[in-house]
Amino acid sequence: MSKFSLLCIALLLFFSCGKTQTPNTNFEPKPEFSIVIHGGAGPIKKGNIPPEIEAKIEAKLEEAIKKGYDILKNGGTSLDAVQQTIMVLEDSPLFNAGKGAVFTNEETNEHDTSIMDGKTLNAGASSGTTIVKNPINLARAVMDNSPHVMLSGKGAETFAKEQGLQIVEPSYFYTERNFKELIWVKENENKNASKKTAYHNEKLKGSKFGTVGCVALDKDGNLAAGTSTGGMTNKRWGRIGDSPIIGSGTYANNNTCAISSTGWGEYFIRAQVAHDISALMDYKGLSLKQASKEVLAKVKTLGGDGGVIAIDKNGNMVFEFNTEGMFRASMNDKGKLIIGMYKE
Repeated sequence: MSKFSLLCIALLLFFSCGKTQTPNTNFEPKPEFSIVIHGGAGPIKKGNIPPEIEAKIEAKLEEAIKKGYDILKNGGTSLDAVQQTIMVLEDSPLFNAGKGAVFTNEETNEHDTSIMDGKTLNAGASSGTTIVKNPINLARAVMDNSPHVMLSGKGAETFAKEQGLQIVEPSYFYTERNFKELIWVKENENKNASKKTAYHNEKLKGSKFGTVGCVALDKDGNLAAGTSTGGMTNKRWGRIGDSPIIGSGTYANNNTCAISSTGWGEYFIRAQVAHDISALMDYKGLSLKQASKEVLAKVKTLGGDGGVIAIDKNGNMVFEFNTEGMFRASMNDKGKLIIGMYKE
């Protein structure tokens, strides 16, 4: 090697060693834990909800997410946080889940729910139950204490009783608001008797939001997701939406993300929304935000609407929806609380 080459190398080493490194002030450490919830997406417009109801919804979202936050803060699992948070929402008549479930065409209340563990990919779900007070507890029991993923109807209720879950009379789920909504939907449906579906115009579509869900990342880096719903007002023939279907309404995988969906279930089933978001991250390397936007764009192309909440393995949180609003809240490990209802 020539003396000139050695001199060049020496100069490069000198300047590289002496160069002052500018610190990356934009770097944010991965949060220890985080949690996101939703209370449904749909035609939720500013001014359409009375201020007193808006305040009640906001208070219940805060109560629910703080329940899960406390579990995570104290070292609890993401599964427990998801389950306990959803229970708070199921016990409220404000949302279309548990106590607040909408009515079927037969004037009953039927519940669908699911939960998934991102660490093991184990999952549990139930559909069409009418007497289980907190359906999310049934989904957890199916996951933990049965060899199956989904149970339905009377069989699911028998299993719930065997598991010692709280059973109530079907009348527990009666709410005057939801019953009046069913009557209104039926009257409008009768005006267009040729279309025997739950919804046949834009106004009727407005009665389907209110599904609840939660996603969480715990201190051990484990993700979990859960979703619970009463389905669609005036549903019939044992209709099942996306909420209890793993990969559509709920999905969690420690390698990618945790997702809970809300919206027009038929389209979320066809698009396999929750799993598709995870797959785009896994196979194409998209960010959680990019994947969520791309999948909801597919749903819109099909003719559906709704939204998702999500957390990735690094604690990044996303709310994404193609409706006018979505009841939602998030908290990170610093205790920062964000609550939203409308497009902002």
